[in-house]
Amino acid sequence: MTSGTGTAQDTDTVGAGDTGTGRLRPPLTRSRIVLWAAGLAALALTAAAAVSIEFGIGALVDGFDDVVNLVERMLPPRMDDPPRIASLALETLLIAVLGTVFATTISVPLAFLAARNTAPNTFVYTLARGIITFCRAVPDLVFAVLFVRAMGIGVLPGVLALALHSVGMLGKLFADAIEQSEAGPREAVRSTGAGPVRELVNGVLPQVVPSWISTFVYRIDINLRTSVVLGFVGAGGIGFALQDALRGLVYNRALGIVLVIIVIIAALELASIAIRRLLLRPADRGGERGQPSVGTGPRVTPPWTTERLSKAAFACLLAVAIGYAFVSLRINPLDVFTSLGDVVDVAGRLVPPDFTMVGDQLGEAVVETLAIGMVATAIGVVLSLPIGLLAARNVAPHRAVYWAARSLVLVVRAIPELILAVVFVAAIGLGPIAGACALGLGSIGFLGKLVADAAEEIDPGPREAVRSVGGGWWKELF
Repeated sequence: MTSGTGTAQDTDTVGAGDTGTGRLRPPLTRSRIVLWAAGLAALALTAAAAVSIEFGIGALVDGFDDVVNLVERMLPPRMDDPPRIASLALETLLIAVLGTVFATTISVPLAFLAARNTAPNTFVYTLARGIITFCRAVPDLVFAVLFVRAMGIGVLPGVLALALHSVGMLGKLFADAIEQSEAGPREAVRSTGAGPVRELVNGVLPQVVPSWISTFVYRIDINLRTSVVLGFVGAGGIGFALQDALRGLVYNRALGIVLVIIVIIAALELASIAIRRLLLRPADRGGERGQPSVGTGPRVTPPWTTERLSKAAFACLLAVAIGYAFVSLRINPLDVFTSLGDVVDVAGRLVPPDFTMVGDQLGEAVVETLAIGMVATAIGVVLSLPIGLLAARNVAPHRAVYWAARSLVLVVRAIPELILAVVFVAAIGLGPIAGACALGLGSIGFLGKLVADAAEEIDPGPREAVRSVGGGWWKELF
């Protein structure tokens, strides 16, 4: 009798998802249906996009010999005039840092206006989101050409182009972080009678700053690669030297410049890892935490823990880098305002848009561009998921595997898509397939790092639960 009762209770616990063998299935909720439908639709669209651009593995296999010949022309790498290359590399790094700082300065107030839980009204929210979307939609090269035409060749157009385009990413991610913040701290601050500004500063900022710092560091990485390409249109940096090497078909010199870029990005990667460890580390305990010092009033000063000292040191280092960038690059902030009329004049020539040159080919070109993006993203996802998981410190089965995967992601991220495009054009010829392959392979550096960073932030509880019942590495992973 007892046995029968227990069986009935177990059956009720399992629910309708029981298959009869004791296996549990998650319930078929609306979110699961939408997720599966979106996944199937994405697969169908990707397949249709691949067919439309005639993407096939055969073309890559046929062009393998041409790729080998091109790589042989790149070896051994050559470095002409190292002092000049080093100076241009430092200039590129400073352009990336300064552009990201400008973008952050614009994105922080814009993010509060573009977040639903902090925007004053719907109109302001829609306007702020529209500005962010516009900055993300306009390519950085278009911004660079605009500023170069208005201000002349130099580093300031590159800085401004990076800043405006970066607002599209930073503003969106900053606003998303604000929307995901908990309402409790804001309500607690509001209950003390504090005003709206105090509510945001004390109730929202402490929750989102770690995410913002991580995004800021990652955007510097992206802008460093972008600033290399901007040099091709006269926006300063090491792109000048790379353009000369490619235009003269001196591929071994181009590879030498790419190696310099890899070294810079490797240094940024190590700095990024250190900062992320600091942000993801649990709060100090015990004697390290100490007691907060109380002054004469009700204000409490937080203790100077190792974590707080590290963050203060990072802020001071960034401030020094910004000051050095202005001096080293000889940037006068007043030039932005004095050139405003020229910028408006050049931008005014873009309006109204004229489609007579492209004619009936515009629709076809848009469809082909979307198809290239779909195929490239699919290639990047398929390659980035395994590489990114192995590049996560808490997932990789061995330290050597971790460093190998991290190094692969870093090297791919350091190679500009333009170089990858040259390789694939040499192998396949001109056309959308070469572009899809270059973008797909290049996205490993972006998606692989995102996957690895996201995996390192997961809660270790579920993995420990699987391990406690005897599950191996594969079981933990899945």
